[in-house]
Amino acid sequence: MDFENVEVGIVLFEDAFRQAEDEGFDLVEIAATAVPPVVRIMNYGKFIYEQTKREKEQRKKQLGKELKELKFHVNIHDHDYQTKVKHALEFIEHGNKVKLTLQFRSREVTHPELGDALVKRVIEDLKAVALIETPAKLLGRNMSMVFAPRRHN
Repeated sequence: MDFENVEVGIVLFEDAFRQAEDEGFDLVEIAATAVPPVVRIMNYGKFIYEQTKREKEQRKKQLGKELKELKFHVNIHDHDYQTKVKHALEFIEHGNKVKLTLQFRSREVTHPELGDALVKRVIEDLKAVALIETPAKLLGRNMSMVFAPRRHN
């Protein structure tokens, strides 16, 4: 007998258990508080396997969204800058957030205007695909900000 979504009605527990054993399935309690309790004849191992597979697939879809960090220095060469911006664009296109960290070395921290100029340049290059989630803040020798992907509807 095929038990796929067939409602049998009220059956004695012993009869339902025997029927499940005869077919090689499990008797699974669905609603214990109902009167009488609701049970289902099913392959419980297969059910758990498929449920685990669905949960794993959902987690896989969620893991794509993470925070990627790119570190810049004030005196970055143009080619290095282009490469890092290209990586930032790729991260954002994949749905990840990008944290830009600008590190000041030695006396560079006395010239924050150089860092501001670099940050403005990065903002200009990323404005087509990203929004500023956290504006630039100078904390000690580091200036950081976070970009998030734009939502296209």
